[in-house]
Order: sequence, then structure tokens, then C-alpha cells
Amino acid sequence: MKKSYVYKYINHLIGKAILRYRMIDDGDRILVAVSGGKDSLTLLWFLRERLKWIPLKYELVALHIDLGFGLNTAGSMERFFRENGFEYKIIRTNIGPMAHSEKNRENPCFLCSRMRRKLIFETARELDCKKIAFGHHKDDVIETLFINILYGASISTMLPVQGFFKGMFSVIRPLYMVDEGLINRFFEYMKWPRIDMGCPSSGSSRRRVVKGILEKLYRCNHKIKGNIFHAMHNIRIEYLPCSGLNTG
Repeated sequence: MKKSYVYKYINHLIGKAILRYRMIDDGDRILVAVSGGKDSLTLLWFLRERLKWIPLKYELVALHIDLGFGLNTAGSMERFFRENGFEYKIIRTNIGPMAHSEKNRENPCFLCSRMRRKLIFETARELDCKKIAFGHHKDDVIETLFINILYGASISTMLPVQGFFKGMFSVIRPLYMVDEGLINRFFEYMKWPRIDMGCPSSGSSRRRVVKGILEKLYRCNHKIKGNIFHAMHNIRIEYLPCSGLNTG
């Protein structure tokens, strides 16, 4: 698959998601959460690329939160933002070590995510950004569905657009329709540096377990991923037990 095709297809899918779910309006100021991984870098890049040919005008501010694992991700990301001309803000924290402290061994990922989200919303308010873009892609959406079923006993997943604090902020996910494989190929072509966050839980998380299960299914039948994704938009509520809870 040539880069030109990957580039055009990712851009097509992002545009399709933005239009279908009305993610971006003219004049928006958008905070883009950039961890330094392939997903968030791809998101940031394409959101700016789209400004070259679409009629809408919006502003982007990249936010990187250094989790404090000692690998100076802040320095690496600052170089990337400066070299590529992005407006940015970098915050150095000790969120990582706090989440992995002796008192919180059972679920460090939950606390880390919660603290990061809180900081992201606070920064969005400070920078007057009403919209916050995350780099979650199609695979993330599917994996979250199964994580919530298997570990949370609920049928739910990420939304393409989600309001918070009575509409004060909207979280948008422009990569909602993009397969992780496409992002991998684009990332490799761009030869961007890989930023290691240094998280000791990265190889043993619940998401990693679910990803492994799903990858085995995908290898058996290439239609399975698409079927799962479409199933989330084709819910037959009358065939679920909850449909009869309010009946007489």
C-alpha cells in the first residue's frame, strides 16, 4: 500500500467522521491531546493538513503531559512541536509514579487515566478550548466495548462526540473510523520518533489482553472487525434483556 493511498484514505475517513458526527465547527479552538504515540501524532498532523483545503477555519493547540517516569518525553515532544510549527503546551507531572504507588497497585491505569483527564480539562479551560480531540481509533472503540463487557459488566464504549460538564466541553475522536493498521503504515512512512512513555503497565493491561483475543479472531475471518464495528451501530434493543425491564 503506497503512502499516497494511505494518506488519502486516512484523510477520507477522518473527514467522513467529522462530517457525520459534526465534530468541528468554524472558529473552533481545539486542544489535541498528544501522548507522542502514533495515534495522537497522526491525529494532530491530519487536523492541520485538512485546513489547507476545507472551508472551515479552526485553531489547534497540542497538549503533551509528561507522566514523570523519568524518560523526559516533554523534551522529545517539545522538539517535535517546534520543528513542525505547532502551537503547544507541555506539562510535567508525577502522575505515573503516583498511579503506580504501593497504595494503588491493583488498578494503576484507572488512576493515571483519571488524573490525566482532569488535567486535560483544566488546561482546555485555561487555553479557552471548548473541544478536546483524542486519538482513539476504530480498534480502540472495539476493544473498549469488550473491556467493558468482560471487566465492567456493561455494554458501552467510546463515543465519536461526547459532551462534558453540561456542554462546557466536547470530546471529539476524528480517528473514530480509522483502522489502527492504516495509522501504523502512515507513522512508519513519516519516520516519526517513537516516544517511550516508560509505563511499567503498558504490556500487561486489560486492553492488551483484549487486543490479543481480538487479533486471533481477525486472523480467522477478516470480516469480523467490520462486523463488530457495524454491530455497535445496529443494536436490536428488543432482543436484549434490558428491553423488558420497564414493561408491565
